[in-house]
Amino acid sequence: MDFIHITIIDIIDIVVVALCMYYIYKITKGTHASSILSGILLIYLIWIITRALNMELLSAILGHIIGVGMIALIVVFQPEIRKFLQLIGTRSRLRKNSFWSRLFDFREQHDASDLEYISPVVKACTDMASTKTGALIVIQQHTDLQFIAETGIAIDALISSSLLKNIFFKNSPLHDGAVIINNGRIEAAKCVLPSTESEVPVSFGMRHRAALGMSEASDAIILVVSEETGAISIAQDGKIKRGVSSANLKEKVIQLMQASK
Repeated sequence: MDFIHITIIDIIDIVVVALCMYYIYKITKGTHASSILSGILLIYLIWIITRALNMELLSAILGHIIGVGMIALIVVFQPEIRKFLQLIGTRSRLRKNSFWSRLFDFREQHDASDLEYISPVVKACTDMASTKTGALIVIQQHTDLQFIAETGIAIDALISSSLLKNIFFKNSPLHDGAVIINNGRIEAAKCVLPSTESEVPVSFGMRHRAALGMSEASDAIILVVSEETGAISIAQDGKIKRGVSSANLKEKVIQLMQASK
């Protein structure tokens, strides 16, 4: 009786396929795309069975459906494909930066002067929370957010709590959208963020959906002040923490920034 011979190439092949399936599952989890993907996998499984049983007619029909369906997949899964490519690009660039920083010991270290601009951001969020003024602030990390900044109005100003509160003041023409903070400066305001396609609680407003969507597409830290409740939330890496207290807000933001370096 012959036994199956497994080589190192077979093991690599299995691991690569498993990783691809994991990332696809991670991206489509909680979205309508997961149901569509399950249906496609079921059709593919039936096609394999029909080929193994030499059911030529059914196998040929399913084979043509799968062949033509590849074009339909690109159209249907266009947002997920874009998110998948962004995820790969962001992760690979972060690993590259981390590798070279360790190799040459050029790691960025945040000292007090580097994080001075966090204090006015925290103060502005605290003040706006007390008056239930809605706000959406994106603190850029490694991922380049120029394409997001271009959707808004360029400002390029030093950060101050007064300026942030004026931007998000209800009668201000810039209060809708998000503020982008880059290298300790307010780069742009009234920016449009990508909304999440994941299933979220009904209580999530547009700002929370946009914050979660931005955190899924980049490694930025997003601060949200709810207009309904005045609660402060922090989003990063596809997760959002709601009800962050004003006393712990600065510490939480600094921890996230340090962890991303």
